[in-house]
Amino acid sequence: MKIGELAKTIGCQTVTVRFYESKGLLGHPARTPGNYRNYNKEDLERLAFIRNCRALGLTIEEITRLIELQENPELLCNDVNQLIEDHLMDVERQMEALRQLQGQLRTLRHRCDSTRTSNQCGVLQALAVERFKTATADN
Repeated sequence: MKIGELAKTIGCQTVTVRFYESKGLLGHPARTPGNYRNYNKEDLERLAFIRNCRALGLTIEEITRLIELQENPELLCNDVNQLIEDHLMDVERQMEALRQLQGQLRTLRHRCDSTRTSNQCGVLQALAVERFKTATADN
């Protein structure tokens, strides 16, 4: 199947397929005499695997490691479990950072009511003078 067919079947764009190829997650497929990429069932299965991993928020590096483990079936799944456990801890840290951000935004929102003009707005005044810490803030 051609790249457009593969992408459509999985529900992504062709640029996504090319990106995964460039990162080494997908192998470079055979070419037709007309120089079109020619994907097979294994490519389709690999792309589905990658997309499922991405849906869970796994990084390219984490997916690369999972593929390495998948390609070595004699290995124990301890490494897989550890990778998922590490990712789960990252997700929990992100959730905590988002909870803190939510609290800061709620506090900020309560600094002003809708009856004031923008030059009296407590939110705008606070944003002009206070430095809010977030998970994504510059250090």
